[in-house]
Amino acid sequence: MKGRDKEDLRNHSAAELRAELVQSREKLFRLRFKHVTAPVKNPLEMRTLRRHAARLQTWIRAKEGAQS
Repeated sequence: MKGRDKEDLRNHSAAELRAELVQSREKLFRLRFKHVTAPVKNPLEMRTLRRHAARLQTWIRAKEGAQS
């Protein structure tokens, strides 16, 4: 993920970040399922998606903590 993409996502609301997190988790699930049945072309994409989901969770918690 590029730096400007991170900054762009960081400026979204918590609800928008949650929607992005759901999409990221679904994509990771589909990729893992494909990987079990047959090797995927780029297995490092799973790591990227996992880290992206963790980054989104961190931003969501930070936004929720700031609102409290």
